[in-house]
Amino acid sequence: MVDRTGRRARANALLLLASAIWGFAFVAQRIGASFVGPFSFNAVRFALGALVVAAIAWWFATRRGVAWPQRRLAWRRALPPGVLAGVLLAVASNLQQAAMSSVPAGNAAFITGLYMVFVPLIAAFRGHRSSLQTVLGVLSSVIGLYLIAVTDTLTVGPGELLLIISTVVWAAQILVIDRFGPGVSSLRFAAVQFVTCAVVSGFGALLLEPAPFQGIDQALVPILYGGVLSVGVAFTLQVVGQRDALATHASLIMAMESVFGAIGGALILGENMGLRGYVGAALMVIGIVVSQLGVVAAPAADRADEAESVT
Repeated sequence: MVDRTGRRARANALLLLASAIWGFAFVAQRIGASFVGPFSFNAVRFALGALVVAAIAWWFATRRGVAWPQRRLAWRRALPPGVLAGVLLAVASNLQQAAMSSVPAGNAAFITGLYMVFVPLIAAFRGHRSSLQTVLGVLSSVIGLYLIAVTDTLTVGPGELLLIISTVVWAAQILVIDRFGPGVSSLRFAAVQFVTCAVVSGFGALLLEPAPFQGIDQALVPILYGGVLSVGVAFTLQVVGQRDALATHASLIMAMESVFGAIGGALILGENMGLRGYVGAALMVIGIVVSQLGVVAAPAADRADEAESVT
């Protein structure tokens, strides 16, 4: 019992650290948006993240003595679903990055956090029953979104609109991972996903940006943070942490990403959301938490199967 409690405490700490890294990544993205186009930023960022995750996957496999034929088979299995998820990731991340030039980091963090509400909502449209918690969570989040994104003149800025659209795509990507992820190596799946996102973003930069990859040197620190820490390290922390964490704890801790985004925006960028924004943020956090309470009771056997497919 003590050993299990210790593992869960460590898992919760890893998930909290991942949430903090992701939250502060909104600050890095906001700074990076001042120097480089969204497609260029994400092409380099996700290429770096893919290298980190692939290296970690290789280390885990070597440590466990996995034979080369098994490794090749694991990569082949991860390829089709990883490419599909990577295309969705590219759409969502580039919409988000395009919005970061005009939306404060804190606001962007809370709006993006809506994906945790949209996942059970989209699942409901696919025939899954919606719990009372999901309905209440959606209502609270919609009110919070209104307070954050809609101005006094009842208009929504273009950046906020891009973020809202990206959030729907994030939710679709999560559902793809949920559908095809079990039984596939988590790290290899992620590496394929990140490579796909980098390639799609690279083509987007070449085709749509007037000066592709210009300003990379000026945005080097934000890109390194976004690629190495946010994409590479934080994802690995999530994979390792979710092996031992309770589903309820994991969902609630991951909801802290938005809070860390607001903290980072205030501490580093001097952002102030104002009373209306903070009330909206609080309602969105409540909505995210409440909506997750209706979907976190995953069977223990399913979670154990996922834990076995990390490498």
